[in-house]
Amino acid sequence: LPWELGVAETHQVLTMNNLRSRVVLQADGQIRTGRDVMIAALLGADEFGMSTAPLIVLGCTMMRKCHLNTCPVGVATQDPILRAKFEGKPEHVVNYMFMVAEEVRYFLSKLGLRKLEDAVGRTDLLYASSNPVNKKATMLEFGSILKNAQQMFPNVSIRGGSVKQVIELGALETQLLTELEEVFSEAGHHKVFDNKFITNLDRTFGTRISYEISKRYGELGLEGSRSITINLKGHAGQSFCAFLAKGVSVTLEGDA
Repeated sequence: LPWELGVAETHQVLTMNNLRSRVVLQADGQIRTGRDVMIAALLGADEFGMSTAPLIVLGCTMMRKCHLNTCPVGVATQDPILRAKFEGKPEHVVNYMFMVAEEVRYFLSKLGLRKLEDAVGRTDLLYASSNPVNKKATMLEFGSILKNAQQMFPNVSIRGGSVKQVIELGALETQLLTELEEVFSEAGHHKVFDNKFITNLDRTFGTRISYEISKRYGELGLEGSRSITINLKGHAGQSFCAFLAKGVSVTLEGDA
């Protein structure tokens, strides 16, 4: 499906549920010019991804041989002979982006907008051409994607990413850290935590404990008889014990 449908619907649904300010919406796919960027912004996109056009600017000839190691212009190959043919420079991409930005500035001035951020979600500035090049386009109905979400929900912020989600530190690991000082201060000390309850709010459990160990003892972790044993019950969150340091043993009765 065209990204125009996805961007418009996503922007509308997020606004409807008062979630738009928590999400940065990016449009990507066949974006080539400043006009494409403007249409994406007016439909609700905050960011814009480009890949094919900058690649062509660097010299890609679209030979469709990227996976064969035989790219004739040295873009997608490890062959030193072919790589020597690569003539792309960062300045080429910079110049292309400046040209796209200049076209965006032109359209913004025509629409009376000061900055691109002001164009996000302004579907009232878009309209369907009454005389398209392809006459079949007259059969398309654009009413649903041209609905203005801000007008339908005037009290909802549509500035993407303006509300930052703050991940609270896991209460369980915070509590355990306060009781580990004797392990760090006394050689050969073994600490056991029994019947501790964990929930899926405790994400990346063990990471902060491992950090404190690594900070003190490096990558060797706890050596000798100095160790930490943690017995848990419940439902662990994501990345449970993903980066556990040596000397820490965790047993979970439940799921992760």
